[in-house]
Amino acid sequence: MKLKLLKRKVVYNGRVFNTIVDDVEYPSGNRSIREVAEHSGGAVIFAIFPDEKVLLIKQHRYPINKFIYELPAGKLNTGENPLDCAKRELEEETGYLANDWKKLTAIYTTPGFCSEQLHIYMAQDLYPAANGRNLEEGELTMTVEILPLQKAIKMIENQEIVDGKTICGIMIGKATLVKK
Repeated sequence: MKLKLLKRKVVYNGRVFNTIVDDVEYPSGNRSIREVAEHSGGAVIFAIFPDEKVLLIKQHRYPINKFIYELPAGKLNTGENPLDCAKRELEEETGYLANDWKKLTAIYTTPGFCSEQLHIYMAQDLYPAANGRNLEEGELTMTVEILPLQKAIKMIENQEIVDGKTICGIMIGKATLVKK
């Protein structure tokens, strides 16, 4: 079902997302309002060592006021290729680089109100970056955690890892490793 756009109003232009309010019409002729968080998308990295240890970060997330475990990830810059974003974010957040990259999938995080699409990559053949991490001010409390993959899966099962993109990346990454 395709909705007819009658009027669009950008009510907020932000650094992370824009807020749009659309007046739409259904094929029946009924009208409605759709509110959309417009987001440029991002990249997520399932970085795994040969001994099946995975690189996670633990960071404070302001909206929920908690520290949570996540895969390294970041927002796409305007016109940026998702793989380039993944490489940049892996180095900035963890201080690691990778020689081997594979796209695992892409997901929409909350398509009911947000356009954000995340591209999930697997990074292997990891090695430390010469300059280490390059954190932004809001990331200074972020820590790097290197955990066995099986422990990370247990943490998902025990609700210690609750971030959606991280759960997707770990589970799809594990399935991809099993196929090799």
